[in-house]
Amino acid sequence: MYQPPHFREERLEVQHALIRAHPLGLLICSGEDGPLANPVPFLLDAAAAPKGVVRAHLARANRQWQALAAGEPALAVFQGVDTYVTPSWYETKKETGKVVPTWNYAIVQVRGPVRVIEDREWLRRQITALTAQHEEGRTQPWAVTDAPEDFVAAQLKGIVGIEMTIESIEGKWKVSQNRPAPDRIGVAEGLAAETDPQAARMERLVRDYGRV
Repeated sequence: MYQPPHFREERLEVQHALIRAHPLGLLICSGEDGPLANPVPFLLDAAAAPKGVVRAHLARANRQWQALAAGEPALAVFQGVDTYVTPSWYETKKETGKVVPTWNYAIVQVRGPVRVIEDREWLRRQITALTAQHEEGRTQPWAVTDAPEDFVAAQLKGIVGIEMTIESIEGKWKVSQNRPAPDRIGVAEGLAAETDPQAARMERLVRDYGRV
């Protein structure tokens, strides 16, 4: 990933927080016919390795798991908040006019070896934990055990587990911190006036990272 120094976010706890907040990662590897990429909901276990472990499952009909089983290196990309930034928000536009549009975003990429798992009990634990995480806090949380056991058993036959031990992790928070202070203030104020919920989240990042 292209990483200018001022956009680099190296705090592991911040990187992990983005993965938890945006767990639908894009799983990428090479296959016989070229690159393979699939969106997959991951579950992060931060304590399982120095940089963490991410676990997920794929449909057995998805040929990507076979590429991973063959030892192909893998990359998972977790996309956080992102917004368009108009140059109209920059003070520099008034001063020189030498500005262009851009896009702000926060993103985490992880790489590591992947273990393919077909053990039914592992798969049951994985889907139980994944479900519990996303059902937590709901008025009527659904649990795997709410479904008939024979139905769950049949569903487990149709999936394959994957587990990536994170060997490298990169965070990139491109949130206007490379702009002069008046431009950062203008971006934050511009985002504050938008109605998109993404804009409100980006405004907080611009203010935090830009110290405005």
